[in-house]
Amino acid sequence: MVNYFLAVMTNRFCGGTVRGKAKEKLELSIVISQVCDDTLREKPHVFNMKGTVGMHWFPSVNKAAAGQSDTFAVACSDGSFKIVSKTGRLEKSVDAHRGAVICLKWNYEGTALATGGEDGSVKIWSRSGMLRSTLAQNDVSVFGICWSPESDQILYIYGKNLIVKPLQPSSKQIQWRAHDLNTLCVDWNPISNLIVSAGEDCRYKVWDSFGRQMYASPAMRHPITAVRWSPDGDYFGIGAFETLWLCDRNGVPQAKEAPRHGSIFTIDWTPDGTEMACGCGSGDVAFGQIVGRRVQYKQLSATLLDANKVVVSDVVNETSEELEFRDRVVKMSLGFGYLLVITAAQCHIYSVNNWNTPHIFDLKAGGNVILQAERFFSIIDNISGITVYNYEGKIMSNPRVQGVRPEFLNERNVSLSNDCVAVIDKTDPKFIRCINAITGKPLGDPVKHVLEVIEVHLSQSGGPNDRKVAFIDRNKDLYISPATRPQPVKLGTMVETVCWNDTTEILAAILDQKFSVWYYPNVAYVDRELLSRTRANQDGSIYGQSARITSFQETHCSIRRADGAVLTASVSPFPQMLYGMVEKGDWEHALRLCRFVKDEQLWAQLAGMSIALKELNTAEVAYAAVDEVDNVQYINYVKKIPTPEGRNAALLAYAGKVKEAENILLQAGLTYRAIMMNLDLHRWQRALELALQNKSHIDTVLYHRESYLRRTEAKETQQSFIEASKKLGEDGVNEDAVRAKMEAEEEKEMRRPGARAYGD
Repeated sequence: MVNYFLAVMTNRFCGGTVRGKAKEKLELSIVISQVCDDTLREKPHVFNMKGTVGMHWFPSVNKAAAGQSDTFAVACSDGSFKIVSKTGRLEKSVDAHRGAVICLKWNYEGTALATGGEDGSVKIWSRSGMLRSTLAQNDVSVFGICWSPESDQILYIYGKNLIVKPLQPSSKQIQWRAHDLNTLCVDWNPISNLIVSAGEDCRYKVWDSFGRQMYASPAMRHPITAVRWSPDGDYFGIGAFETLWLCDRNGVPQAKEAPRHGSIFTIDWTPDGTEMACGCGSGDVAFGQIVGRRVQYKQLSATLLDANKVVVSDVVNETSEELEFRDRVVKMSLGFGYLLVITAAQCHIYSVNNWNTPHIFDLKAGGNVILQAERFFSIIDNISGITVYNYEGKIMSNPRVQGVRPEFLNERNVSLSNDCVAVIDKTDPKFIRCINAITGKPLGDPVKHVLEVIEVHLSQSGGPNDRKVAFIDRNKDLYISPATRPQPVKLGTMVETVCWNDTTEILAAILDQKFSVWYYPNVAYVDRELLSRTRANQDGSIYGQSARITSFQETHCSIRRADGAVLTASVSPFPQMLYGMVEKGDWEHALRLCRFVKDEQLWAQLAGMSIALKELNTAEVAYAAVDEVDNVQYINYVKKIPTPEGRNAALLAYAGKVKEAENILLQAGLTYRAIMMNLDLHRWQRALELALQNKSHIDTVLYHRESYLRRTEAKETQQSFIEASKKLGEDGVNEDAVRAKMEAEEEKEMRRPGARAYGD
């Protein structure tokens, strides 16, 4: 039998530039069956099934892992659903509802199937078709159903409302009114955790998982009959009568097409998120591919012109290069001097200095996400998970985090630096797992937080010991912590987005209607009082809600607003100049720069950097410039300490790291200085413990304790001090003897090898 083939290409939508943002373009290919058998790559399996209402493929990731055959579930108008193989063989038929089965969906693990029926019931079934529970019974038909990202809740349509129903009977459901008229369709993205719904009121809306509205569209001309998120959660498709929209995750339309084939009743995406298929009322299937995507790095921009062609433009040199590929382009990334292009089967690595000879290697499963750092890049796919490569295409590591599913990973919950990969543990989002990028092994203990972490970013400058991780928790509070020695410190609240500079340790964020930049976030671990003084603020109201910092290169931050406009925020160049001078050890020019600029934030940055690197002369000048008299006096005290171990311990104690300071002194044999440090900090009990352990200076500790009690007019209440005083006898502490011992210890320290005052 010879069938007919007809392909109709609609005109490509040419999006203009709106508010500085080059809009995405949507190209639709309308393919009308039937197709001649000898033109197909694989012969189709055709089977008849009366009253088909909807269908859903078994999850591909679980299918690949378990080695199961390709199957899908079909909803039927006779009240049954059927499990069918891709060859058309009926594996199971289950009578599920009274009236039609309107919607059905597998959970993400493929272990359960949820169905909604014309009888108003929502039911959960096992993989083999056994009824597990009737989750809800309603008085209206259920027109849409979705699983939560963790597969522990069901979202379904109830008339004008949406209901999130937990599978646990003891948990409380969430219900809210979504539309003025009946809700027709809904989808829940597992990566962004956002919900999109649409209804007869001709509007679509974006919600968070608690039912809070994030976006509401204006009224369209026709009711919206189909919605579907792309796999990566960056876009979603909207279908109505002879209309197809492509919208970003914030709900802003990016492209529109008008296929002349009736209403669009269903939309689905390819796993790589580059193409969508639309089922139309005329019986045709429309295929759309996103083109016009653009990535930028300094003066370079790479634009996807069509499925197989990328054009790279250099706006400074006014040159351009056309790059053509065998397969369709899935992902692009441009940064750190390299352009990465992932096609359906290969990865191409281009140096920005040479577009003619790329490194090319094959991929098993394409790629969902590309992450770049100066030395390495990472590709995340559904089979291999996270794979770290160098820029010659050599695999460095394949980090594994137990319980983390690769298809749920994106740029917000994974971050890459030159030596580390940070991943939010989806099994317990309070943990951030830091993994060595070269060996793939864990880097010490994970970063533990009190709330769920929703976003993570690694700093890009410095070595492994300098690596910092910035993260945002569920309350939108911003924290930083060393990647290898977890110690979270809070930087701000009501944070929308955060980004590290690509060459320095400068951190930028949008929070509470302000654009804020921390010139030296590490000062939180050196002198926390300087943290607020190293922060510069600009008015951020122009960026609005839900804005995102897409890049922070040199002194420019690219910020994408919720409406799609891309704006640039400029940062002072002097902090980066100061980083360069400090890296070279050029403290004299660093001081000259600060004196020339006369900026308090720059002086505070220099004070923090110099005290962290133990450059006390520069720290003294910088602290004096910001009127920190007490700190200047303390630095002068530190400079007089004769031993380098004593100075290092004093600086650690100044930063609040008392335990580390004490360990340094004890390892160096400076027991007396360790006791005196604890006494100066009023750590009386610890000072007495050290004295008793070393059987020395017990009277010194008691002398300082008694002096303190006399000044404060207090009585001794600690039993350990009372017992120690009794052991000295009736004469008690001999003040002259104590002072003589203290002077002897100071002279002894002065005679140690290498002992000399700072700067001598």
